[in-house]
Amino acid sequence: MSTPTGPNWYDLLDVDHDASDTEIRAAWKTAIADLDPTDRRFRVYNRAAEVLLDPARRAAYDAELAAAQRAEEPDPTPAVTREPETAPEPRPTADGPSSQRWVPAGWLLAGLAVLTALMVAAAVYFWTQPSDTSVEESTRAAQGAAERAVVPVLSYDATTLEDDQAEARGFLTSDYRAEYDKLFEVIKQNAPSTETKVDVEVVASGIVRSGSENDRVEILLFVNRPTTNKAQSEPVVYKDQVTLTMENVDGDWLIDDMLTSPVAP
Repeated sequence: MSTPTGPNWYDLLDVDHDASDTEIRAAWKTAIADLDPTDRRFRVYNRAAEVLLDPARRAAYDAELAAAQRAEEPDPTPAVTREPETAPEPRPTADGPSSQRWVPAGWLLAGLAVLTALMVAAAVYFWTQPSDTSVEESTRAAQGAAERAVVPVLSYDATTLEDDQAEARGFLTSDYRAEYDKLFEVIKQNAPSTETKVDVEVVASGIVRSGSENDRVEILLFVNRPTTNKAQSEPVVYKDQVTLTMENVDGDWLIDDMLTSPVAP
């Protein structure tokens, strides 16, 4: 797809217009890897990823780019010179022979009808959509909840496993608790014998995807996990990236899915 002369989200992430979600997500992660969350560019890169990783928003954005490109291209139709038309003679009316009454052409009436219908449809659409402010506030709330939740969910101490699990479950949806309990059972089988203790520190986070209903948000977090055990009294710091799917449940943002992977050194 050709692009207008101005920069766009594809240019920002340095990906092709037919790039896959995997390529876009990789480019976004690379772009924000060394940025502080307070950096203005961090938010801009997040915005690009939000649009391009959402199929509906990406399709609408591609349509905007295509329309902008067409507007920049010169009209290939050659100009046609027409002979001046002779104005029709005024017809006599009840008000006198020189009076004229303007009657709009049929095409103009049809065009006005279509325009009116489009304006009404647009008004209804935008009235029913959440405002940009509402969406931003909601996604920011989900991001903050993810940063708070990831610490107790991934942290544990071999001496307090029952308490750690109970605290973590309070940050999970009812559906995801069963999955988390399976994971924690493995920790319970190994941590006591190794005397393992894991702490979690959030380094950075970003919004990857926001659901169309504004009740599910995908958050990517970069975390450090200082870890000790009976063989290693000095903490070894592991670096992970964690993708949390946050769901709004009765006003509370809870974890509904979690994917972790180590960050390459």
